[in-house]
Amino acid sequence: MGGAATTASYRYCEDLVRRGDKDRFLASLFAPEAERRHLFALYAFNLEVARIRDVVSDALPGEMRLQWWRDALAGCGHGEVGRHPVAAALIETVETCDLSRQPLLDLIEARAFDLYDDPMPSVADFEAYCRATSSQPMALATEVLGARGCNWTATMVDHGGIAYAITGLLRAMPFHASRGQIFLPDDVMTRHGARREDIFSGTASPELSAVRAELRQLAWQHLDQAGYCIGEICRQAVPAILPIALVRPYLERMDRPDYKPFEDRCVVPQWRRQWILWNAARKATKVC
Repeated sequence: MGGAATTASYRYCEDLVRRGDKDRFLASLFAPEAERRHLFALYAFNLEVARIRDVVSDALPGEMRLQWWRDALAGCGHGEVGRHPVAAALIETVETCDLSRQPLLDLIEARAFDLYDDPMPSVADFEAYCRATSSQPMALATEVLGARGCNWTATMVDHGGIAYAITGLLRAMPFHASRGQIFLPDDVMTRHGARREDIFSGTASPELSAVRAELRQLAWQHLDQAGYCIGEICRQAVPAILPIALVRPYLERMDRPDYKPFEDRCVVPQWRRQWILWNAARKATKVC
């Protein structure tokens, strides 16, 4: 099943990540060149699955696309898997780097939620979604880079990945609302008396502000639990976990009293993101 990926496949993945996931693209530039293409394959797969809702007319063709990816990972894919540049690069990456397929299957399973307009039931479900779609791919990226068995790194990846995902979902709330979807946990919405209609209409009600504040606090808690101390993790893993360094400036922007969730895109300038990533990367000295 391996060996199908071409240089063009990896270049396609790199371009896809450059255009669709600039944070991870910039972080990947700190990786050794030999491993960098495998990171791009992993992140391109994440993008391909994440954008399925945007390219299908309803849930059924979306489920079919997710099944196609399951079959591809199982080695029994249909539709000329080897000719799909992302699939070819991903499968070769899995085999070359000896990665477990289960986290990738978990990610696919979690992304099935994206195809429907069902509410996110609870904070626990919210965190599980964030773990599957952010922490687990980040953990695979550390393995691509040769960092295995480092408990400190694993703890940082788990909590830091959740913090990064929560922050991203809060930033993307207007986009999700425009396609009829809400990721904010229903139990938190109910506790604060927030209405789904306010999100769909772009109304920054006091109740919705309270919901967002609680979820930002949850992100801060996970960031604290990650114990973001770059000097204590395996140096090999740094390019994989660097996006965690961007959680703080995103949260600080959303914590500002003048922040308007339906108007402010919460964008940190690229020059500043590059500086933050460089500053974090240079502190790593520990070799595992």
